Amino acid sequence: MLVKVSKEVQEAIKNNIPVVALESTIISHGMPYPKNVETALNVEKIIRDNGCVPATIGIIDGTPIVGMSPDEIELFGKTPGILKASRRDLPVIMAKKFWGATTVTTTMIFAAMAGIEVFVTGGIGGVHRGAETSFDISADLQELSKTNVTVVCAGAKAILDLPLTLEYLETFGVPVLGYKSSNLAAFYSKDSGLKLDYEMNSSKEIAEAIYYKRKLGLDGGILVSNPIPEEYSIPNEVINVYIEKALKEMNELGIKGKDTTPFLLKSIADATEGKSLEANIKLVYNNAKVGSEIAKELIKLEK
Repeated sequence: MLVKVSKEVQEAIKNNIPVVALESTIISHGMPYPKNVETALNVEKIIRDNGCVPATIGIIDGTPIVGMSPDEIELFGKTPGILKASRRDLPVIMAKKFWGATTVTTTMIFAAMAGIEVFVTGGIGGVHRGAETSFDISADLQELSKTNVTVVCAGAKAILDLPLTLEYLETFGVPVLGYKSSNLAAFYSKDSGLKLDYEMNSSKEIAEAIYYKRKLGLDGGILVSNPIPEEYSIPNEVINVYIEKALKEMNELGIKGKDTTPFLLKSIADATEGKSLEANIKLVYNNAKVGSEIAKELIKLEK
């Protein structure tokens, strides 16, 4: 079996019950144990409470699993050295029977293979600051241009070059929809100040956009920018000070590639005395609610 889809997820898809995909990088690389497992299980509970079936995706002993069990999530959360699996890593991870934590990119790949349209995450990767010389651009953006999955997030991670990330998405024809906001969300902050082309006022409007994109045969994802709730938002002018400091430290240490995001998120969490980590958790919970509503509305259109 190339990809293992849990019985619950299979039954849900078969019976037109909405399913929401979740990544596993947030478990293995995003937070310390046991906070990572607690958060992952809480996100699943929020999705269930909102009438959908959660499908956390990860790779165990070389087998991609769509719909990990609570025991598998627990094991994932406390097992050290799990590889961060992007598109380029999948053949080797599967061939060598490694464990792999799915990123936005690989979660999209396996969600699409299983027939899941809606995927909830924290923030997507994008164009890194200084990419004009480093060419450091997340594979998430290319995946969004070709894989038929809708990604609900709190915008792109604040450590990135947000204007260039938006330009890149526009170039590759990825619709970026603001949920009840006309500006791009900035992960820890609810508003980046960057204008989006489309503000969507309900989950039904977003579901209709997904529906027509699929009916037209336009391959590629849709990105839903869902701002962090106001009470947990950290002002841009505050968080940017910590980001600049963390970037400077990262460059001095020579940290590059897939190690950059975990390093920066940890540095910022330390600098903010955990406030950024708490904001990260709250925005994921919020995304889970909105993603579930979109998935339910989409099922209605497809019946």
